[in-house]
Amino acid sequence: MKINKIVLSITILLMVSFSSCKKGWLEANPDQAMVVPKTLEDFQALLDNSTLTFNSAQACSLAEIASGDFYILYSSWQSLFTVQEKSAYIWAPTANFYGAEPSTDWENSYRRILNSNVILDGIEKIKAPTARQDEWNNIHGSALFFRAFDFFNLAQEYCQAYIKTTAKSAQGLPLRLDYNVNIQLKRSTLQQTYDQITKDLKSAIPLLGTTPLFKTRPSRQAAFALLARTYLAMEDYEPAGLYADSALQIQSDLIDYATLNPDAANPIQRFNPEVIFQSTFTYGIFNISRLIVEPALVDAYAEGDYRRTVFFKDNPNGTKTYKGSYNGDKNLFGGLATDELFLIRAESNARDGKIAIALADLNHLLWNRYNRKYRDINANNAEQVLNYIVNERRKELVFRGLRWQDLRRLNRDNRFSTTLTRVLNNQTYRLLPNDKRYIFPIDENELSLTGIQQNDR
Repeated sequence: MKINKIVLSITILLMVSFSSCKKGWLEANPDQAMVVPKTLEDFQALLDNSTLTFNSAQACSLAEIASGDFYILYSSWQSLFTVQEKSAYIWAPTANFYGAEPSTDWENSYRRILNSNVILDGIEKIKAPTARQDEWNNIHGSALFFRAFDFFNLAQEYCQAYIKTTAKSAQGLPLRLDYNVNIQLKRSTLQQTYDQITKDLKSAIPLLGTTPLFKTRPSRQAAFALLARTYLAMEDYEPAGLYADSALQIQSDLIDYATLNPDAANPIQRFNPEVIFQSTFTYGIFNISRLIVEPALVDAYAEGDYRRTVFFKDNPNGTKTYKGSYNGDKNLFGGLATDELFLIRAESNARDGKIAIALADLNHLLWNRYNRKYRDINANNAEQVLNYIVNERRKELVFRGLRWQDLRRLNRDNRFSTTLTRVLNNQTYRLLPNDKRYIFPIDENELSLTGIQQNDR
């Protein structure tokens, strides 16, 4: 089985890599004669190829680079391996953003979407024995989840922020729902993109179980959690809170940070009790030898807040770098976890005026983050509570690929709008609230090969 898994993974990846040399990722078409998966074991093996296919994601990477919670020295910027890292760091204009490189986030996401479509097509051709129906369901639901996960992350980088009144006319993603290259794709509307994401997740929920064998496999609570994140991005706060609650009814553990060793190189272990779904993202720019956390962010953590020492470590020059990844190593965590859900549910209730319920979630989270001198936050109006929650989202979910999503939605609210500033080689770069550069360009190769429309930025 292990050999079959390796052969299967390499076959699919080599086949897709070969086709991508000649076509854009939207046109990549697997030759079905070369595709190995034919049994439930084969499909599960492809799903479990977490190193190269489904869980080692680049989506979120450009967004995290651009989100402004860290800076690097000019010498470090010059030494970055890819042009797109350099461009994302300074919110560069479209022209030469990639320098003829393929967009890694786009390419990797559509590769996984292609593999999801292969699985969804193939699994429908298998009639599972009654004794293996749960296994069949889980494979089907997992492929739907992975496709939604990638479409969501792509939408945060390559589509404008969701606004209900304009979503039916704004440009969305090319929605590749089939492996067949003969189906010509155009860009959908933004509404169609989000409808597809929520449709896939809602279809996955009844198919998935609640106790995955590994946290790199999707679960029912993972689908609920991603729906909560999606509706939050849509600023549809009531269903965001309801889906967060559904996930927390299944899994609600929090780590007591008092039990962690802040002197450890990586204080938080991989697959810890808060993790619902494990996924990672990385780029060379995030190397701790380069990354310097913004001093204002570090200063936001109050005395007695364990996150200040669990998340950050001292650099020799007195600055701070980051070490608090839920991946348990140098790579950043881009998955789903319970702490995010407590904050989504709290925000949903605060926006609905349910102050006591919102504060209960917020204080429950913070009791697990502070020393025993912590005293509950008390407030008597919803706006004050909302302000607490928004501030805690930034501190709790730092370097998780979520700050960009929050900036995009919160910048439309004057109470929370933020101007990002970076200085590089004595030149100042700024990203104003609601700037068109909150969308990344599509790379030139994809445009020329597929004929899809470039983003207006």
